[in-house]
Amino acid sequence: MVVKGETIYAIARSFKVSPEELMSFNNITDPSRLQVGSRLRIPGGASVSVQKSVSANTQKLTEYRAQKNDTLYSIARQNGVSLETLRSVNGFSETYVLKVGDRVKIPQNSSVRTVSGGGTQTQTVTASSASTSSSSAPRSTSVAKNIDSALRWPVIPKELSYMKGKLSGVSVTGERSEPVKSLSGGTVVSAGPYRGFGRVVIIQANGGYLYVYGGCESLSVKEGDRVGPGMELGKLGIDAVSNKPELFFMVYKNNAPIDPAKAPRA
Repeated sequence: MVVKGETIYAIARSFKVSPEELMSFNNITDPSRLQVGSRLRIPGGASVSVQKSVSANTQKLTEYRAQKNDTLYSIARQNGVSLETLRSVNGFSETYVLKVGDRVKIPQNSSVRTVSGGGTQTQTVTASSASTSSSSAPRSTSVAKNIDSALRWPVIPKELSYMKGKLSGVSVTGERSEPVKSLSGGTVVSAGPYRGFGRVVIIQANGGYLYVYGGCESLSVKEGDRVGPGMELGKLGIDAVSNKPELFFMVYKNNAPIDPAKAPRA
């Protein structure tokens, strides 16, 4: 049974399932509207009405209103919390792009700063502690497309396919260990392993864009790094499903997926 402060993402991590699987299994389309007292079914559980036990330990949070130029990473760093914790507490997915005016809950034991105005906006709320277990993402079928030689991609494309299903993006077949290069400038907001997709880099760029580069066998950047167009993010790895060197490339604008072929290339 959902208690105050719990989020789809925290519950999914606790049961070691992906947020997408949990939402699909329970017919949830908007994770921010999870109702206190709701009963959630857990994929793969022994019962269709598995209940998550409630921890007696809660922590106080402060609430901060996002300002211009804020990112989830910068807020996490300024307040001494991990990016993963900040996402879990607020129910933000890994592809969420922070917008001016968003209310962000931050664990206390830190001072909250605003970028402008000089004031601090806080409100005390409570939330249960979130697990930091890694989540997984569902794999999608794909449809092959002709390669436009005039269009630049993160790797030199030998094959290009559009993914279908819960993920919207392209898979690009290249050469193993070739450099995966950023198509834009921006800030690395996530860099590390993601189950089913090797190592993944997520870059937040101007204009509300988020670029996701998955399928790397090694990374050359870390969270918080500033990158420029053409900068190496990592080396392309072999996908365990296709057994080919395959990059999974997705682009979001204001949290909505767009055609990666139409994404800005600086």
